[in-house]
Amino acid sequence: MRQYSADLTPPWKKPQPAPEVPADPGLVVEEPGTGFCGAVTGCEAGTVTLEDRLGRRRVFPLEPRGFLLEGRVVTLVKPSPGPVRPSRTASGSVAVPGARARVARAGRIYVEGRHDAELVEKVWGDDLRIEGVVVEYLEGVDDLPSIVSDFAPGPDARLGVLVDHLVPGSKEWRIAQAVTSEHALVVGHPYIDVWEAVKPSCVGIAAWPRVPRGQDWKTGVCRALGWPENTGAAWRHILGRVRSYKDLEPELLGRVEELIDFVTAPADGG
Repeated sequence: MRQYSADLTPPWKKPQPAPEVPADPGLVVEEPGTGFCGAVTGCEAGTVTLEDRLGRRRVFPLEPRGFLLEGRVVTLVKPSPGPVRPSRTASGSVAVPGARARVARAGRIYVEGRHDAELVEKVWGDDLRIEGVVVEYLEGVDDLPSIVSDFAPGPDARLGVLVDHLVPGSKEWRIAQAVTSEHALVVGHPYIDVWEAVKPSCVGIAAWPRVPRGQDWKTGVCRALGWPENTGAAWRHILGRVRSYKDLEPELLGRVEELIDFVTAPADGG
């Protein structure tokens, strides 16, 4: 008598094996059941510990198909013994293992908002710590000329400012033109918000949607993409997908590098 398998699931409906990825320290993944996104800080006893951008840690079991890496289902496995040191930082610079953070310079880099600061930290954080450059956010640039005046930039305390939507004729462009100190540099990217400086492919979309004037841009983006209208959660999703400078548009990359070079240049200009 012929024996039949009890599994009647068609082959094309069965889940395909997910690629195995070593849970190396620093790898950023998402646990889809909870939506928790963070970097690997440890892997032992069949579990992996993730830490999110706010320093919160959670432990998850190493189960097959248990995590998302850049939007793709993967199976995390225990990494091979031995230290794993990246040869490059997220910004593409040569990594310096064991390098200590330099004492903060008097100079600073100002960015418009918290999201800008978090993106700069994620991609250029290692470089900035080695150079001793502190990044602060302004919550807007309407009062930029007076802020620069209060900072009183000088040869030993240069100030760099990154502005969103810095295009000729815009409000931001007119404000930037009012900053005249030779020891302050104001540069910007053409995007309405720093979200747009993240490549759409990195987030898994074809393009950033156009939002009609008069609408809150971030809320309009969430609505157009069918995301929950929670801009904080949307940003965590976007930031969690950024792994390195390769995920950012050149218009932002060049400007941030320009500001770092300006703030760290020797006082004599040499």
